[in-house]
Amino acid sequence: MRLTVVGCAGSFPSAESAASSYLVEADDAAGRTWRVVLDLGNGALGPLQRYCDPAELDAVAVSHLHADHAADLVVLGVYRRYRPTGPCPPVRVLGPEGTTERVAQMAGSDPATDTSAQFAVGEWHEGVPVDIGPLRLEPVAMLHPVPAFGVRVTGPAEHEPGRRVTLAYTGDTDACAGLDALATGVDLLLAEAGFIEGRDDAARGIHLTGRRAGEAATTGGAARLVLTHLVPWNDPAVSMAEAREVYAGPIELAVPGAVYRL
Repeated sequence: MRLTVVGCAGSFPSAESAASSYLVEADDAAGRTWRVVLDLGNGALGPLQRYCDPAELDAVAVSHLHADHAADLVVLGVYRRYRPTGPCPPVRVLGPEGTTERVAQMAGSDPATDTSAQFAVGEWHEGVPVDIGPLRLEPVAMLHPVPAFGVRVTGPAEHEPGRRVTLAYTGDTDACAGLDALATGVDLLLAEAGFIEGRDDAARGIHLTGRRAGEAATTGGAARLVLTHLVPWNDPAVSMAEAREVYAGPIELAVPGAVYRL
């Protein structure tokens, strides 16, 4: 199983990165590559084309419906509808309740941007896993101002196909019991760290800090921590230092194009 960082900017695209989007790929026993995108925020469709043909996605898994995690669903629909070779069959889209309505709202009323036929939308249900080829996606409810889910993705190890590995993606959340459950026993925890300790203490129930991400990794026994969703006005070194105070394992900052082979 491979994780490629397509976009990792928090709340809006930065000068260097699209907003949140992560490509997960795994090969099945027959050698067929399955592809799932975790979130498709503002600007993510552009760099996604460096790593795969978006017409070949098997699913898009949306953590929540804020624009920096879901806006490019609209242009993905345009890409798939207007290909010169003809429209693509519907791709599976998994998201919180209201995903269909949110995509329609972002697309607007122009029939030319109606891409509803390009998506087969299903809703997350807590504790109900979804299998996409060799990948199993398990949604876990998170703490955010809108319905939001983290996703545990389990699939074949990159160099040991008989072994299963798990990555966990937080989406957006503050510390909560669901976050601890999400991080339990994972090989890689991809955790947002949009806030800074001390500066953002008054705004709880929205985002993690580097420290709270590190605490979740420690509590859950995560083997590796990758911090993401850093807004441009954050100093990444501060987020990293916060996490290092409470987590002894390897820590990295997500950057566009980074590939993690599990």
